[in-house]
Amino acid sequence: MNRKRIWTKFFLFILSIFVIAGCSNSESKETDDGKKVIKVALSDEVNPPFLYTDDQNKPIGYDMDYLAEIEKKLPEYKFEYTFGEEESNLIGVDTGKFDFAINWFFKNPEREQKFLYPEHEYGYSLTVLVTKSDRNDIKSLDDMVDKKLAPMAPSGGLRAILNGYNEKNPDNPIEIESMENPSAADNLKRVAEGKADAVFLNKTTFDALQKELKLDLKIGGIVSKEPVYIVYNKKHKELAEKIDKATAELIEDGTLPKLAEKWFGVDFFKDLDYIKKEGFQYEK
Repeated sequence: MNRKRIWTKFFLFILSIFVIAGCSNSESKETDDGKKVIKVALSDEVNPPFLYTDDQNKPIGYDMDYLAEIEKKLPEYKFEYTFGEEESNLIGVDTGKFDFAINWFFKNPEREQKFLYPEHEYGYSLTVLVTKSDRNDIKSLDDMVDKKLAPMAPSGGLRAILNGYNEKNPDNPIEIESMENPSAADNLKRVAEGKADAVFLNKTTFDALQKELKLDLKIGGIVSKEPVYIVYNKKHKELAEKIDKATAELIEDGTLPKLAEKWFGVDFFKDLDYIKKEGFQYEK
């Protein structure tokens, strides 16, 4: 055996040690008191009041209160949180880096192929059309036919809603301009400047941005009440079922409706007519 072959075998041996070590680090671990650590991905694109950070950069909001209640229900688990960009978080869930991700995810066929969705939603997001304050002609998606909508991402929950509308209305579809990662703030400015008739987005996103931008805009109409979910790695069926059962119990016993009222000012587990009547506001 020549020297080159010896060094090659030695290098492969050392490399295998690192690979094995890396694999062991990705496996589930336990705390000192025997709780199983669950790796949770949080979005670094904050969306109050679902999720944002306080003055000490601590994550707070409806999502965090919900997860704290789940930990009380399932004391065998300890959640370990990591902030990341949404797409990276989803890749991390798919590869097993994270056990699940939470960021008010809608259901759509593309994601359902990749991830495990629970039966029960943990909350709801309202989707709205935002227009200039002096307009009263846009209240629903029907009103957007032959009007200019601000650019939309080519995929995702909001786009799926619009695609679904167009599939149901092939003779009068909404024209959708696609743009990779469009800025919600820029889209609001487009509407304020008259470059688009309306922007379609989540109400909480509009509320948060409008606090900073203070544009001459208003909500023309609430389009839908969309259930939001945790997304799991498909291997974690047992974990998903346990959290899903606990979530259903928290809805039934009134815990999550109370958290909704705390953070959003209204129980969004009730029907859309009630929400429209009572409002959907929050103040940090």
